[in-house]
Amino acid sequence: MSEYDVRTGGCQCGAVRFRIQGKLGRPSICHCRMCQKQFGSFFGAFVTAPRDGVEWTREEPSWFQSSVNIERGFCRRCGTPMTYRHPDGLEIAIGAFDDRSDLAPQIQVNYSRRLPWVEHIFEAPVHEDPDYYVRQEAIISFQHPDHETTAWPAHGLKL
Repeated sequence: MSEYDVRTGGCQCGAVRFRIQGKLGRPSICHCRMCQKQFGSFFGAFVTAPRDGVEWTREEPSWFQSSVNIERGFCRRCGTPMTYRHPDGLEIAIGAFDDRSDLAPQIQVNYSRRLPWVEHIFEAPVHEDPDYYVRQEAIISFQHPDHETTAWPAHGLKL
């Protein structure tokens, strides 16, 4: 990714959208308890945004002060966790990017705090029921698509 590349992304409902111009930093996952709670998951996955390279193109995130020098951004409408802001800069949740294919984490942070079973989660059996996925495809989703839109929500509901 060059310093001129543009990346986009946003929350699940599409109320908060961003555009990033510039080279992203190193993608990482963090096992600390605050990241686990922010994402309601096993860890948080982030990539460092370039300084002055983030533009909020719809609403901006709301902020929760999780510690003395850390703020965590989220969509106030749908709750999507989106950012981790600290004195050295801004991290964006990898899952919030429209294209995440090249953002594989390169480092684990707070590894000693990881859940003891997290290294084995991908050894679990894979659910392979084709009827299940057919039913899922029939669901009418109100989730914002993984690309820029001129008008949202497309379904006419008010955000």
